[in-house]
Amino acid sequence: MQENYKTKLVLFDLDGTLVDTAPDFILSLNNILHRNNKEPLDSSIIRNHVSDGSAKLTEIGFKLTSDHPFFNKYRQELLDEYEKNITTSSTLFEGIDFVLEFLNSKKILFGIVTNKPFKYAKPVVEHFRELDNSKILVCPDDIINIKPDPEGVLYACAELDIDPSETIYIGDHPKDLQAGLSAGSKVIGCKYGYSINEDTDTYGANLIDKPQEIISLIK
Repeated sequence: MQENYKTKLVLFDLDGTLVDTAPDFILSLNNILHRNNKEPLDSSIIRNHVSDGSAKLTEIGFKLTSDHPFFNKYRQELLDEYEKNITTSSTLFEGIDFVLEFLNSKKILFGIVTNKPFKYAKPVVEHFRELDNSKILVCPDDIINIKPDPEGVLYACAELDIDPSETIYIGDHPKDLQAGLSAGSKVIGCKYGYSINEDTDTYGANLIDKPQEIISLIK
């Protein structure tokens, strides 16, 4: 008998949710710190801030605020270096392939809504054949307001003609959960990612320790 799921669409954040991109950010940031005669950062510190974006990584790496005259220079160096290393060591989180196989088998659509610019997101997505069936990739280039604003989630739902109430948004950062909830979707927070821990305000979201738990929440 064909199972009828209330969930018609699952949208994922990218970094820290679908793909562990931290190794390539760790490599890239420490490369430019070394190049600028700065002390390298412990990999765990970098990993904890990957989902906060390049500005935050520049800030913690160079111990500068965004108004420093060299801030934008260092940030661009980081982005240029990351572009060289973008798929060197990144991997799908263990179990994500099973989740995507489940969605495909149940004819539940999936897509990606990320704050990562298209220039950097597209090569990562294209690197993994498991993501070939993604129906949409929404980046800051496509919208005006990035997460925690719900615009990206709403845009994806509109493009795929699926109501946000029939959608689950999954992410590893409080901004992801805010965006999904504000869009009227269900949300799942990934503790295996970079930014959610026991002290994080997760707005009452379902939290998971490993990707396979997504399947039971959909069921």
